[in-house]
Amino acid sequence: MRKQITTGSLSNEQIFHVIQLTIDDLPLILQLQTKVENALVSNTFLSPLSRKEFTRILTGKGFMLGVFIDEKLIAFRAMLQPEMDEEHLGLDAGLPEAELPKVIYSEISNVDPEYRGNGLQKYMGQILMNEIDYEKFRYVCATVAPMNIPSIKDKFSLGLEIVALKEKYQGKLRYIFIKDLSIHSKNGTYNEAHWVPAGKIEEQQEWIQSGFRGTAIHERDGDWYVKYCR
Repeated sequence: MRKQITTGSLSNEQIFHVIQLTIDDLPLILQLQTKVENALVSNTFLSPLSRKEFTRILTGKGFMLGVFIDEKLIAFRAMLQPEMDEEHLGLDAGLPEAELPKVIYSEISNVDPEYRGNGLQKYMGQILMNEIDYEKFRYVCATVAPMNIPSIKDKFSLGLEIVALKEKYQGKLRYIFIKDLSIHSKNGTYNEAHWVPAGKIEEQQEWIQSGFRGTAIHERDGDWYVKYCR
């Protein structure tokens, strides 16, 4: 039986239910992921999960929410306890190996194209952040493709920061985000800030290598800029 987490309403006042997904929901998950993939203008934005990866999340190595209208799955989002390997995002973020077991990933998020614009990605993210076992995990890590503006905004809204910009997933360029859950707020703790055009990859990498972290994104005169602070 599905476990209901909460309920809410879309902008058109349709009622939805937020459910903790189980392995029985895997066919619906894969179907929605395919629909989202097919609607993308660029497939560089999404790194889809395999049946095996979803199964791992749904059988004890993570937590996954689904948003339903009646029996239709319109969105899902997952947290994943990663395997200890050379691709671990904690290593990309500069964590020592002893800290890697304390990392959980903010994983894939898919919203049915027909229901975008309702803030479902952020809504699910806030719920999942509250579901984290703070005694077990200290860090949340995530990857986002450059210029995937909605997902970048989403990670910043959850308090994650950019700590690396490098190739992952067989050569796809990705921001590496991290949040230290033991730090409640960093407001006012940075002394220096620079806004860098989001399209200037090498310049951003230089700021990161100099100890700066990406903390915000802003549109100005039709262009996007990332705020780097130290």
